[in-house]
Amino acid sequence: MRFIFKTSYEQDIRLAKHGGHVFWYSLLCLALVAAPWVAPEYWLAQLTFVLIYAIVGLGLMLLAGFTGLFSLGHAAFLGVGAYTQAVLTGMGWPFALSLACAAGLSAAVGVVVGLPALRVKGIYLGMATLSFGLIVEEVFARWESVTGGNSGKHLVPPQIAGYSFETTESFYFLCLVIAVVSTLAILNLLRSPTGRAFVAIRDSEISAQSMGIHLAYYKTLSFSISAALAGIGGALYAHKLQFISPDQFNILQSIDLLLMIVIGGLGSVHGAFLGAIFLISMPQLISLGKDWLPDSIGQSPGLQAVVYGVVLIAFVLFEPMGLYGRWLKVRTWLQMFPFYRKGLFKRQKSFQKSDRLK
Repeated sequence: MRFIFKTSYEQDIRLAKHGGHVFWYSLLCLALVAAPWVAPEYWLAQLTFVLIYAIVGLGLMLLAGFTGLFSLGHAAFLGVGAYTQAVLTGMGWPFALSLACAAGLSAAVGVVVGLPALRVKGIYLGMATLSFGLIVEEVFARWESVTGGNSGKHLVPPQIAGYSFETTESFYFLCLVIAVVSTLAILNLLRSPTGRAFVAIRDSEISAQSMGIHLAYYKTLSFSISAALAGIGGALYAHKLQFISPDQFNILQSIDLLLMIVIGGLGSVHGAFLGAIFLISMPQLISLGKDWLPDSIGQSPGLQAVVYGVVLIAFVLFEPMGLYGRWLKVRTWLQMFPFYRKGLFKRQKSFQKSDRLK
């Protein structure tokens, strides 16, 4: 088992805690770069979707996992970014400028949505964001002159400096670069005073306010950054499908995004990627499992929703820390073997919020 003795603050906020992190993450980066030459085109397309959903998951993880503000309308930010990208690229704007505008407009909408978060929280905030998502979906369907209505809107492959990312391999590398930049940005944000303020608000708003943290400013900032990342993911999502319609950004999409970070592991950057892998691979696994089920069950239209619900309940009851939490336990078991103690991971009550004020 590895013991790290920290002697400076810089060592505490360093991204790579030790040489093992550098080795394994470098190996992961090499594997991702080599994927187009190793993986078939279908699995490369699925890996591209994982990267796109991971970008959106990073934003939602920042909002829900690190700030403690849950959103049930996050698909609306995804749609704002997608439609902004579709409209601007259709007008002949460059890809990079359109992507920046998609992120900026989504962030501006996030600020507006974040205003209710100043007065409500918990289930009431979820209801407010849910209402916003339903309103935006209706706007997408009714504003036919801009969005194309229910007929949808087509997009062309992105172009940068005359080079078109029309192949699966080239678009994969584009998504990979944006995902790496987004991940590094979130990691650096979390180790900054702003990120520590987010975590303080999540743990206890009263304690954070007593320490001089401006709740309204940081909650609104968290919503805007989360919405901006969702807008970037929505722009890439639109280019990948090359067609978007309002029904792609409904309440079910918002639930899928929330399910992604809960199962991946709330409060961890790794959880956004693990949740994205789960979200993309689960439909494939369900399709494979249908062959082993009776026709009355395998062909039922609500099978996927039932499986998602059962998996979510199982994680909430038996593994609240998600897939990343399970990996941490397995890693600790391997490091401590054969000195593993049975009650090491016994769940204990954690006082994240002050019970004295209830």
